[in-house]
This record gives sequence, structure tokens and C-alpha cells, in this order.
Amino acid sequence: MSLFLLSFFVIYGSMHAYALLKARSALAPGPWTMLALLLLLALLLCAPILTHHLSRRGYEEAARIVSLAGYLWMGFLFFFVCLNLCADILRLLPWAMGRVGISLNAASGLAGRPAFLCIVALAVALSAYSIVEASRIRVVRVRIVTDRLPASVPSLRIAQITDLHLGLIHRTGKAREVVAIVAREHPDIFVSTGDLVDGQLDGVAGLAGILRGIPAPRGKFAALGNHEYYAGIDRSIAFTRKSGFTLLRDESVTIDDAVRLAGVDDPAGARFGRTGAPSEAALLGDRPDGPFTVLLKHRPQLDPASGGKFDLQLSGHTHDGQIFPFRLLTRLVYPLLAGNHPVPGGGTLHVSRGTGTWGPPMRFLAPPEITVVDVVRSLPAGPG
Repeated sequence: MSLFLLSFFVIYGSMHAYALLKARSALAPGPWTMLALLLLLALLLCAPILTHHLSRRGYEEAARIVSLAGYLWMGFLFFFVCLNLCADILRLLPWAMGRVGISLNAASGLAGRPAFLCIVALAVALSAYSIVEASRIRVVRVRIVTDRLPASVPSLRIAQITDLHLGLIHRTGKAREVVAIVAREHPDIFVSTGDLVDGQLDGVAGLAGILRGIPAPRGKFAALGNHEYYAGIDRSIAFTRKSGFTLLRDESVTIDDAVRLAGVDDPAGARFGRTGAPSEAALLGDRPDGPFTVLLKHRPQLDPASGGKFDLQLSGHTHDGQIFPFRLLTRLVYPLLAGNHPVPGGGTLHVSRGTGTWGPPMRFLAPPEITVVDVVRSLPAGPG
């Protein structure tokens, strides 16, 4: 955890220093104004850490206020830094062109107070749009035709949520919205593929009753994500079960001889002492003529040894980058970022963009989703 904190302060602190230098260059504030800006930015830099300590000490309302302010600032700062970096690159063009004997003055208007204020205004506008985008959950539909469903079950509907991140920021309103959307879809099976909760679980116990009200006649199942471990694995498990989910921790269940669900724990469990779990391939076993198999796995990673052993993998974790252009960095770690992907050996991987948000309650070019999968039995080929 110390390495994480060090990386956080180096990267996030550098963004604050860059923003402060831009403000000083464009606005030329006096020494007292500069000191005030420095203190304010230091406070905002430490907001996530302050939120954690306030929450742990039971100051829930104060933690919520600090969390919301700090994470909104984080989103705005990300836009501000990205826009300024683009402007800096464009300002370098005249110098680069001059080095090869070409005159270019088009970027001269990207410096000074007017340019700085325009970038601030654009960052505010993008932040406001991102808040709105994050609040509008879309239903993404996936259709799979298979010969693995029995004649008694001609079709099956599965609804997936992932990365809801219930905690200090996402509370009753978000939970009720999810319940309303899922209930309208009338799923046979309802699944959560991890990060149902965020890093703070204080004050969210009542949300379990809201989620428990989602009807799913063939059952509700969940796999664990990394944030269940960060929030405290025992409390997270208790909350997930109170929400009506059957937890699949490196285990599987067969429903009505029609569909088999297998769930695997997130690799974060190894850092918190979880050992002895079977491999994913061993859990899935051999499946030459078995039922339609769905693998619930938080991270969108494919195990080569599991190829051909499942029909559908449902994952999340990436948030599709959440705020573009952060997606470009996320793709370096998780190339299968969002959408449907064929699995070597057969099957489909669907990576959800996520239902909630982590950190800033903002999304830009990565709208939240609830996935609805319709599995349809294929008709036997006719004679001739």
C-alpha cells in the first residue's frame, strides 16, 4: 500500500504542480494569492486521504462532502492538465518548424491569460458534461444463439451489473435507479461481476434491502472484485449476501440443468491472504457436452487454459477508461477494454463499461451500462 500512496502522490502531486505553474504564468498572482493557491491545492491533493480517515473515524457526512469535492476536483484537474498539454504541444510546433526553416505562427494565441481562462472554461464544461453522462445508465444488449440450452429452456435472459461502487458517493439514488432498470428488463438471472461496493462501507447497509428487491426467478449471483477486498472482505461478503446474491468464490452452480454459472475471485485476494483456490481451468473442468456455461470474472483477462470451457465470460473492471483520454492508458493494461470479444477456442467475452464510477462521479465518452444478455436456443437444422 505504501508503494500505491507514493505513486499516487508523485503523479497526482505533479498534476497539481503543473496546474499551479500554469496559473502563475498566466495570471501572475501576488505572493499572498500564490500562498493561498498553494494551500488550497495541497488540501485538494490530500482530499482522498482525508476522506479515508474521516470515514474510518465515523465522520460520515464530513467524509462525503470532502470526497465529493475532492473527486470532482480530480476530474476537472484531469481535463485541465490534458487540455494544457495539448496546448503546450501545439505551442512547440512553431519552434519545431522554425528549426527546419518553416515559419508557423498559428499557435501564438495559445499562451497568456485569455488562453488560460478559455482552457479553464472548457475544462469546467467537459466536467459538467461528464457528470451528466455518468448519471445516464444505458442498457447494452447482447444476443447469443447456442445449441447448449435444452428444449425445456428455449431462451434465457441474464442481466449484469458491475463496478457499481456503492459507498460515500453512490448511495440510495443510484441503487434505486439500478433496481428500476433491471426490473424493467425481467431477467431470469441477475449477476454482479465485482466492485459492488467501493472503499468505504459505512452507512450503506440499508442499500442491501434495495438491491434485494430485484426479481430474478432463476437466481442472483455475484463474483468478487478488487474493491470488495479494499473495503474489507468480511463486510463486503456480508453486504453482497444481504443484497440477495449467492456468492460464487471459485465455485460453480448449475441452474435447472440449463445453464452453469462459475465465479472466480479477483486476484487482489492473494494480497489479502487468500490461498488454495483452484485454477480457473480446473473449476470449469471438461465440458464437451455440458450446459451453457457463463464465467463471472471481474477482470477482462482470458486464461489460455480455459479456452473452449465456457460459452460466455462476463467481466468489468476497466470502466472503459471512464474519462477519455485515460482510456488510452487503460488499454495498455487491459487490451480487451469494452464490448464483445471472441474467445480463442470458442465463446464470447463481454466487458462492461461498468454501472457506476470510481473516484470522480464523472464519465467522458464511456457511458455507464447495465448489460442484458439474451441466450437463445438454436433450432435444429431441417431435413435435407
